[in-house]
Amino acid sequence: MINKAFLSVSVLSAILLAGCDNKAKVPEAKESSSAATSSNSKPIIIGYSDWPGWVAWQVAIEKGWLKDAGVNVEFKWFDYSASLSAFSANQLDAVFVTNGDDLLTASGGTQGMMILATDYSAGNDVIIAKEGINSIQDLKGKSVGLEKGLVDHLLLATALSDQKMSINDVKLVNSATNQLPQVFTSREVSAIAVWQPVASQALKSVPGSKIIYTSKDKPGLIYDTLSVNMSHLSAHKEEWKKILQVWDKTVKYINDPATHADAVKIMANRSGVDPKQYELMVSGTHLLSIADNKKVFTKGDGFDSIYGSSYHVNKFNVENGIYKTEQNVDGLIYPALIQELK
Repeated sequence: MINKAFLSVSVLSAILLAGCDNKAKVPEAKESSSAATSSNSKPIIIGYSDWPGWVAWQVAIEKGWLKDAGVNVEFKWFDYSASLSAFSANQLDAVFVTNGDDLLTASGGTQGMMILATDYSAGNDVIIAKEGINSIQDLKGKSVGLEKGLVDHLLLATALSDQKMSINDVKLVNSATNQLPQVFTSREVSAIAVWQPVASQALKSVPGSKIIYTSKDKPGLIYDTLSVNMSHLSAHKEEWKKILQVWDKTVKYINDPATHADAVKIMANRSGVDPKQYELMVSGTHLLSIADNKKVFTKGDGFDSIYGSSYHVNKFNVENGIYKTEQNVDGLIYPALIQELK
């Protein structure tokens, strides 16, 4: 899967630089032609990357639904962090990003307006423990491997908080995510917090290990969103509404048992993964229709609202030094388009 929720210091630095220099260089993206290239209008350029809730758009691209809707959209395929750098450099009109990372890019001076929640993580982010550790409470005093500042740091902190525990009740072992299966084999490490498919590798590396907590236990903790450049959104609201309607059609196609296999095959091919393996990743991603979004974009303090989820991650980001000052969450969420759709 992708490093998709919080960014390392090096990537944050790149975003901050990009936010100050509109000519900042970013890795070249691979273009994926949407079906609307026949239009004479300037295309809307969207950066997307390898997360099932975003790869789902490949279905709409290949089915020609954007052209059918009368919108000219050009999707560009990136590694996740590179897409955020490109957005910060004003090279994209919109980007797919977690709600936490939208706050991060805003802290660097680039305010992206979240107009849609494509999904929330529903099991793809996990905490894995060795034999003899059966609950979050059992982690007290133990060493837990994770990549500090990333999404599963947030997952662990939230799981501990639910049990009236603190992140200080465990010993954090910082490691790059793709090295965590190896770290997990160490005698000193009792558990790791990680996402799929690296999690599956870790489970295989340590006999008797098991998942004791997942993002499915905390739905809405991690939202994945479509974030749009503020000035572009102001000038193209009608086009963006049409794009949101195409998303609703896409979700229905993926969720329909009659067309699900075809959708998964398209998504798997985009990611270069076997469809059977990709099916597991899709099942750990709760896609959100427009009807679902109407609820998610209703202001509230709980994780069933993108507001509540973002308030939570905003505090986490400050407490863990991701950025120094809390961001204006309400000013980065734009519910109007969702509310106007029938």
